[in-house]
Amino acid sequence: MKCWQQYCMWDSFLVGVALSTMRNSHNHNGENEFAEMQYMNITVVTSNKPYGALDGSNPLITGYSIPKFNVHKNGVHSGHVQMGMQDPFCLQKGKGKCQDGYTKEDTGEDAVRVLVAVKAKASHDKGSSLGREFYKSFLNVINSPERSGRFDIRSQYPNHKEVLYKPDFGKKMRGNPIVFDMDMSAGDFLALLYLLKLPVELINLKGILISSTGWATPATIDVVYDILHMMGRDDIPVGLGDAFAVGQANPSFTAIGDCKYSKAIPHGSGGYLDSDTLYGLARDLPRSPRRYTAANFVKYGAPRDIENPELRQPSAQDVWKSVVEYLDPGSKITILTNGPLTNLAQILGLENASSVIQGVYIVGGHIGNVYDNSKGNLFTVPLNKFAEFNMFLDPLAAKEVFTSSVGIILVPLQMQRRVSSFSTILSRMNATTQTPELIFARRLLSRLWQLQQQHYRYHHMDIFLGEILGAVTLAGNPHLNQTFTSKPLKVLADGDITVIGEITIDEEQGKQVKVLENINSQAYYDHFTRVLGDHRQSAVLASFYEQERLWTSRPESINIGHNQKL
Repeated sequence: MKCWQQYCMWDSFLVGVALSTMRNSHNHNGENEFAEMQYMNITVVTSNKPYGALDGSNPLITGYSIPKFNVHKNGVHSGHVQMGMQDPFCLQKGKGKCQDGYTKEDTGEDAVRVLVAVKAKASHDKGSSLGREFYKSFLNVINSPERSGRFDIRSQYPNHKEVLYKPDFGKKMRGNPIVFDMDMSAGDFLALLYLLKLPVELINLKGILISSTGWATPATIDVVYDILHMMGRDDIPVGLGDAFAVGQANPSFTAIGDCKYSKAIPHGSGGYLDSDTLYGLARDLPRSPRRYTAANFVKYGAPRDIENPELRQPSAQDVWKSVVEYLDPGSKITILTNGPLTNLAQILGLENASSVIQGVYIVGGHIGNVYDNSKGNLFTVPLNKFAEFNMFLDPLAAKEVFTSSVGIILVPLQMQRRVSSFSTILSRMNATTQTPELIFARRLLSRLWQLQQQHYRYHHMDIFLGEILGAVTLAGNPHLNQTFTSKPLKVLADGDITVIGEITIDEEQGKQVKVLENINSQAYYDHFTRVLGDHRQSAVLASFYEQERLWTSRPESINIGHNQKL
């Protein structure tokens, strides 16, 4: 068995050793069925030799007359602490030499006496192909009929069938080709529903790019697939972007890197745990056959190649290149970005990319000027008063975009705040024709508003409501009375944390950007709810509960009344 094939058994082996040791608790030296045990004096390495070197990197020593936790000034915790992935102290001829986080034996006072599993016991059956005693026990337990699982998806749903829904637009003319770049925050999903509802003669959504440097983890792409499945648009490709902001990935192994900016995203409070589940509502969506798959080719950083290459999750650049390849002659793509500009910066680095881009709508950025004292929304970095999340999460990417040749239409934070009234939009939704997508959007907005009212950690929920504005601006409804002003803008990507991500007006070095200056907010609320309440291009499957009925009932007994031909 190859080394990588054994990694997946580590946790199971740990549980097996622990349970066997507990069953044999009368043995004081930890004897068990699966591992040889030995008492050792160990410590966790928190710094690197030479110990006692005061170079300012060690938070346990620096600035203290008596080190924190009473560690010894010349002990294993007193040396250099690794300062990021590219710490020059830790790199020696291209290889790392630092051992932060290692576990090692130590005879000093910093060590703790611990019972350690030092070797897995060989199988008692010498002729068995299972080389370890634990493997045999593991398979016996897993295959035991006692306490076995009662259901798999086929037995639970007798008529389960994976179906891809693709639209039949007939002879309809196609509108402007659009690529939507989203970071999967709550507002992005509302914007996606809006784009899917617009007449295909106006907006032709050709692809979706996912930014992994924003408000959700990469696996949340499943929710995107489910929304598309619900709306009958399994034809739209979805590409996953890089996990790290520009300049943050380790150049020698891009699967790891620094989180200098992304750590500003909270784990709760609308961040990862909330976004990944869409505040608990993702489970109500119909389940798409398309699912997230991690990189599974060696050349993409995976430990092995797989037998089914078609199952690999497409990358953002894969989707972009595919959209460009099948673009009608003379057509150009409009890009709407609702998150950090990581994907867009990488696309602009491709050969001739600018020549096929009609323009870019950017939702984000806070423009600082002497006439506007409003603050940004970077509430997790209090020292940075004027930055906006999308610019801060990848400032180098933002700088690349704002110094490129593409035309930019900016929907800044100041304008988003003008259309962020939960009470107004919910009252409009309650008075509008109810479609499955409008009902889902209303439930999501109601939950955001409820959280904002009930808990101080969710005070910022209205920033997600404002994210819809970019999609509405792109559609260009004349009744919204939108006005724009050209301004020379510059993104601050250098300096300390207090200014990174700010957008300033710079007459000398700034790029001329078309900035949304005004909009009829009441018409905006009416327009958004009216589009979602339109029965045309409505949901093919209203919810997971409807999908369950399809999977458990005879096909002829199901009548989905809201299905509409696209």
